[in-house]
Amino acid sequence: MRNRTATLAGVAIAVLAAVVGTVSAAAASSAASPAAPPSRTLIFSVHFSPFEALHLNPNPDPKTGFGFGDELTFHDLLFSHSRQAGDEGGSCVVVDGSQPLANCTEVIRLQQGTITGQFLNGPPPTKHIALTGGTGLYRNVGGQATLVEFGSTRGRLTIHLLGFSAG
Repeated sequence: MRNRTATLAGVAIAVLAAVVGTVSAAAASSAASPAAPPSRTLIFSVHFSPFEALHLNPNPDPKTGFGFGDELTFHDLLFSHSRQAGDEGGSCVVVDGSQPLANCTEVIRLQQGTITGQFLNGPPPTKHIALTGGTGLYRNVGGQATLVEFGSTRGRLTIHLLGFSAG
């Protein structure tokens, strides 16, 4: 009887160790790979407005006409499936007049809220935008966007939202 009790105790310990090991492995596995935040991608055709320049620097670069501290403002229209879906407005401060290179902030206004972003604007025609927040349906988002310019009047804005929840 003693052997049988010892054997049952050994089996119970082995089963308990296996269960604890499985639970520990599952906990470690879930900690190692957190669930991806909800995401969504929005794509717009952009119709650029002529930007407005405020020349505040009395000594602009002779090649570009821009100087440190000059400001640019813009208001562009966003289209999806040939219908206006929103607009974007922003301002940029020139940080290097020879390129010209400017630090920009913008607000993308859509029907269900706004998305804010920041980027460094200058050549080439592809801009990478850090999404910094939003309002309404976009109040908890972050992420990034890419603006590709196709000349001075048209472009494409692709927005990758992280933390997007339609609820």
